[in-house]
Amino acid sequence: MEASAPSGRIVLVPTPLGNLGDLTLRALETLRAADAIACEDTRVTRKLLTRFEIAGKPLYPYHEHNARTAGPKLLALAGAGKLVAMVSDAGMPGVSDPGSGLIAAAREAGIPFDVLPGPCAFVSAAVISGFPIIGLRFAGFVPRAAGERHAALQAAACTAGVSAWYESPRRIEQTLRDAEHAKVVRCFLLREYTKFHEQRLWGSPREVLAGLTTPVRGELVLVIEGGAAAAQEPPDSEAVDARIDALLAAGEGVSAIARTLAAAGLGERRTLYARAARRKEGSSPSRD
Repeated sequence: MEASAPSGRIVLVPTPLGNLGDLTLRALETLRAADAIACEDTRVTRKLLTRFEIAGKPLYPYHEHNARTAGPKLLALAGAGKLVAMVSDAGMPGVSDPGSGLIAAAREAGIPFDVLPGPCAFVSAAVISGFPIIGLRFAGFVPRAAGERHAALQAAACTAGVSAWYESPRRIEQTLRDAEHAKVVRCFLLREYTKFHEQRLWGSPREVLAGLTTPVRGELVLVIEGGAAAAQEPPDSEAVDARIDALLAAGEGVSAIARTLAAAGLGERRTLYARAARRKEGSSPSRD
């Protein structure tokens, strides 16, 4: 006879991106039934709970800076039979927000978990763009480092399909300038989705930049239609080799280099590994 599963569980609950009317009935029911709620910012979550007249719920901060210590406490609550709901400040937990690590830990510990469907900004932005979604790639936030950013945008421009990125208001203008240099032909920018000051901009990176409301504030999703520049400018093999050489000189291992460049959209990981290994061997001093 199988042992009965523990009654406790962890549930990731998507919250509205801006319009509180987007909270689903299941999400609302889960928050009302929860014994504890894990959240990024207790102030943001309290506003949501107050709006829906949910009171008396203990809130547990959980974010990238305290996940190592807060995670085991949440797992212990679920293991003791408690229903633990987890929310981010807005949207789907685990998508460029805390959540995926807790789910992985729950799975490893044998603690039941659920992920409710709900708002996710990059999916909505890709659909609103109207670009043909033959393939959809999401890579989180645009890389901060100039070289990584240019490489990622160049790969997005040359790769068939649609890529979606989150970006900070502080960096979006530079990112659009870099997108133009990376030969992005057409893109779409969605700012403050579902909120009062929502803005939608289509066109070349230069056209989008010209239409952007300044000073730039709020949440941003950048969608790039790829493939249009593929025939004009394939990924620069010399630039890839230069990146490999620089990383080798910095002491990076071949596996790490392959992971880094693949994440930047510069090729398939196995191919990059072989390429880095050849260049490392070629740069080694002769033993003769």
